[in-house]
Amino acid sequence: MRLRRSMMFIPGANAGMLSNSYIYQPDSVMFDLEDSVSLTEKDSARFLVFNTLKENLYGDIETVVRINGVETPFWEDDLDMAVRAGVQIVRLPKTETVEEIKELEQRIEKIEKDCGRTIGDTKIMAAIESACGVVNSVAIAKATPRMVAIALAGFDYLVDMQTSRSSGSEPELFYARAAVLHAARAAKIDAFDVAYGNVNDEEGFLREVEIAKNLGYNGKSLIHPRQIELLHKAYAPAQKDVDHARKVVAAAEDAEQKGLGVISLDGKMIDPPVVHEAQRVLLLAEHS
Repeated sequence: MRLRRSMMFIPGANAGMLSNSYIYQPDSVMFDLEDSVSLTEKDSARFLVFNTLKENLYGDIETVVRINGVETPFWEDDLDMAVRAGVQIVRLPKTETVEEIKELEQRIEKIEKDCGRTIGDTKIMAAIESACGVVNSVAIAKATPRMVAIALAGFDYLVDMQTSRSSGSEPELFYARAAVLHAARAAKIDAFDVAYGNVNDEEGFLREVEIAKNLGYNGKSLIHPRQIELLHKAYAPAQKDVDHARKVVAAAEDAEQKGLGVISLDGKMIDPPVVHEAQRVLLLAEHS
């Protein structure tokens, strides 16, 4: 079980951020070769990200590379670099169809064979950024065993929907958030909520975090290090939930040691999903 509460964007052309962003300890770090990199810097950014991945500065922090979209002339070189450098996850932006994921999967497998990586080692994350992507999100989420997460990208989606961000409960994002999350759960993978652009608005950021958490999102895409601690604290379980989770896990371990097929606590049967949720709560508590 891996925590994916925070995925921090790092511009691929920013050598300083590439070399030291691990100190902020996000759960996942995403080296961006797409929107944050100008056309004139695409090649140099790819080189910088390759060297960063090869230096293995990030340790246990999950590494992600957002390549350029399949409609661009850059994505194949981006993909070749990322897989050869040993990235854990490739994030495909503006995903709209299963066919895009299948093509990505085939190319990843070819590169893995060419460079000697274990086949299947490189995972995929799809970014959903349009009405078409939202409508097809279940099929996209289930397109390949390599898929470990899907992420909703709010800005492009709202442009496609001919609307903009409001305040409060943000009804303009509700359907997309619900659809993408349901797709993730149907495929048994993780889901990332949209990034919050105003880094100085902590109240607004925490309001969005609460929406994502209450819906059931595993975490959120982030654009600034100061958002990491706020997010992790917001996802931390209450002490009463931690205490109960410890009892559930202890009861499960006791039943396993005794060879019992039924787990009970305080006279009540405990199903496996309850045990799994208790383990997740303890993991959140450990890393809060």
